Amino acid sequence: MQQNNRKQILLVGNPNVGKSTVFNALCNKRQKTGNYAGVTVASHSGLYTYKNEEVEVIDLPGSYSIYPSSEDEAIFSKFILEEQNHFDGVVYILEALSLKRGLLLFQQIQDLGVPMILVVNQIDQAERRGINIDIEKFSKALNIKIIQTNAKEQLGIETIREAVLNNDFVSISEPSFEIPAEHKDFVQKVYAHKGFDNRYKAWMSISVGTDVKKISEASDLIHDPDSKSWVPKRLQVQETVRRYQNVDKILSDVISKKAQFKELLTEKLDKVLVHKFWGYIVFMIILLTIFQSVFFIAEYPMNWIDSFFSWLSVFSKEHLPEGPVNSLISNGIIPGLGGIIIFAPQIGILLYFLYLLEDSGYMARVIFLMDRFLRPFGLNGKSIVPLVSGTACAIPAVISTRNIENLKERLLTILVTPFMTCSARLPVYSIIIGLIISDKTIFGVQYKALVLLGMYLLGFVVALLSAAVLKKFIKNQGKTYLVMDLPTYKKPLFLYDLKMVLGKVWEFITGAGKIIFIVSIIIWFLSYFGPKQKSDEMVATDVKLEQSYLAKMGKGIEPVIAPLGYDWKMGVGILTSFVAREVFVGTMSTLYSLDDDAPEGKVIDKMRHDVKPNGEKVFNFATGVSILLFYAFAMQCVSTLAVVYRETKSWRWTGFQVVMMTGLAYFVSMIVYQILK
Repeated sequence: MQQNNRKQILLVGNPNVGKSTVFNALCNKRQKTGNYAGVTVASHSGLYTYKNEEVEVIDLPGSYSIYPSSEDEAIFSKFILEEQNHFDGVVYILEALSLKRGLLLFQQIQDLGVPMILVVNQIDQAERRGINIDIEKFSKALNIKIIQTNAKEQLGIETIREAVLNNDFVSISEPSFEIPAEHKDFVQKVYAHKGFDNRYKAWMSISVGTDVKKISEASDLIHDPDSKSWVPKRLQVQETVRRYQNVDKILSDVISKKAQFKELLTEKLDKVLVHKFWGYIVFMIILLTIFQSVFFIAEYPMNWIDSFFSWLSVFSKEHLPEGPVNSLISNGIIPGLGGIIIFAPQIGILLYFLYLLEDSGYMARVIFLMDRFLRPFGLNGKSIVPLVSGTACAIPAVISTRNIENLKERLLTILVTPFMTCSARLPVYSIIIGLIISDKTIFGVQYKALVLLGMYLLGFVVALLSAAVLKKFIKNQGKTYLVMDLPTYKKPLFLYDLKMVLGKVWEFITGAGKIIFIVSIIIWFLSYFGPKQKSDEMVATDVKLEQSYLAKMGKGIEPVIAPLGYDWKMGVGILTSFVAREVFVGTMSTLYSLDDDAPEGKVIDKMRHDVKPNGEKVFNFATGVSILLFYAFAMQCVSTLAVVYRETKSWRWTGFQVVMMTGLAYFVSMIVYQILK
């Protein structure tokens, strides 16, 4: 149906078949794709114009069946069933290497009478495996137009646009699924009373699990003896078996394989990468390499950024008129922004490596590898998707739990995912590790890289231990099992991933920059003014930092944070970072730039040489470890809290998460500091 001269189409298919890649190619978007299920957990829309026709493309979450078993599949099914009259057609994406699996959902949607175009994606992967697909026979067998694509290489995308323009969508009038003889009479009654336009809709409306009373108001159907035999799960299994029998017949005629096709690189690599011992060793080596790169490669651009902002601060101080504005810009805003932007290279390097691992197909192996590891903790293999995603940002990670079918496992995953070290923690870890850990190496690996790896592993271990404890207090909803196809290894799209990373880094800079800008102004204001000493006037301006309102506020909370080894400046940093963790670094940069008594040099040098009145270093080893542990465990992200509430729809669980994480952070940091000081 066209609305406002705009055509609307849906992208549909199983998880991990390239839907999001096709979506990006059609709409010139940069939505991140990954080689594992659950990347798309909500519908995304985009627009493209082709030969003066505007088309809206909606990318739905992947699903294996029209019958939903998780929240993301429920989003998909609801859209297909309830919005059928509001879109012009479906572009169904089928992966060339998993035709049988994908044809189940395809035939279900086709039998609903939905107009469709079939796209067979990653055709090159099938050819490399010696698999030949007779597209002409395939098209005739399914009664539909078939387009061959390699979406990552942009091959076939124009053909899709042309097919959409020409309305090559095909719908069938007679469903391919033959309703079992023992149920035909009852389906006919439902079909007649409800007024469905085909019998498969009548069958599906009951087998999906809907109560008979909701399907028809006819009293004779409610009490019909035939209705007693309708057990939804059994009917779904019965349909699945019959459909796969039909699919096998079709594929036997259209697929041929080369004899004695040699073992592919994928099979050879998997003997090591998913091995129950060597798989974990390889994974640790990969992580260590990434963290070594985070420090080594990022060192040069970080020095350039630091030098630029130092020069900019001096330049503004020398060229702006003396007064509050000069102080605000030179000592407040510029150091605050520079303090957070300096860590953009490290975040970019980390994300780039993660994107390459996803594109290559390795991350799917990590999911498979970790499934057996996660089971004893009350989680399953699908939980690793949010946990891994949490290393970038907890917000999309929490949302991605929608593809976990079991409610207990989903809630557990939501509650523990924020323990994972996100990119917002990286600036805090980097600056503190730089303060307390030497530049020495062992076997060519920096101590700093090892400590950073340790912080990531610590977050993962604490997430697992928390899940193991919480599972005893949350009722189980039945067992689930990880079922997934391991994709073939592919050459990553290096340039595309670089563009994605640059976009994500820019989002980080602009997102954190807005917060830092506001926080810097507030901190400058509170540090620039203070109570007047021995005078009738209430307020003094341009006071020393120690006599400012900010210092008085910070010293007011010092008794609470002193057992953790923190002074009032760190207390202010912790308070401001409850908005977002990375604000801690910007706050410290601003505070040390405002402090005239601080040593000369870069901010990190000022922090390194700062001492307490008793001569003890402010940032000594005990204090540094305490800060690292506090930020490893504390829930300090308002946006994450909002998403947790949205996904759980419970203030009780959201509040519990805040108290649990922050309480753990406080007591662990206090105990460790008291031991190490």
